[in-house]
Amino acid sequence: MARFAYLTVLAGCLGGALWLEPILRVNVLRRWRRLLLTLLPVVVIFALWDLAAIAAGHWTFDPEQTTGVLLPGDLPLDELLFFVVVPFCAILGFEAVRAVLRWPAGDESA
Repeated sequence: MARFAYLTVLAGCLGGALWLEPILRVNVLRRWRRLLLTLLPVVVIFALWDLAAIAAGHWTFDPEQTTGVLLPGDLPLDELLFFVVVPFCAILGFEAVRAVLRWPAGDESA
């Protein structure tokens, strides 16, 4: 089970945040283009940073804690998913606060 520890933590993050979408109607998934434009630079920059650290020997991953699926450059799939899941959960949380406090999102029709 330790092999799926990283994925289990990511699933826990998603489980803790995904309910905000339907319950508070934060509409993060409905505005999918905005979500993609937000996540893409984060994923690219941090994946490149990790790849550089791995190549330099400064960063490693415990193979017993990850699925063992490696992407080019020995980047674990689990780590790439981290760069998607954690910012996505943060966006859901931010939009939930915005919805509860009724802060304008800036994209409302006039």
